[in-house]
Amino acid sequence: MRSLSMKITFDPRYNIAYLRFLEKREQVETIRINDELDIDIAPDGALYGIELLDANEQLKVNEEASLTYINEALGEEQTIRLAG
Repeated sequence: MRSLSMKITFDPRYNIAYLRFLEKREQVETIRINDELDIDIAPDGALYGIELLDANEQLKVNEEASLTYINEALGEEQTIRLAG
């Protein structure tokens, strides 16, 4: 069983965000959904990550942008401010 260690990265030089669900331990297949969205999938069907091109537009990042993590089972919520 794989363990989940989700990471979200952003490269402002290229305006690309990547949501990584698993470490790449094997070759993945990148599937282009459209001009702004790619997904990486392992041969066994496991989802490795989602790449957002033109991320600022897709995520509507502005000075008030934030990321909220909600644990539905525990009813806990944590919000992280994204913009500086």
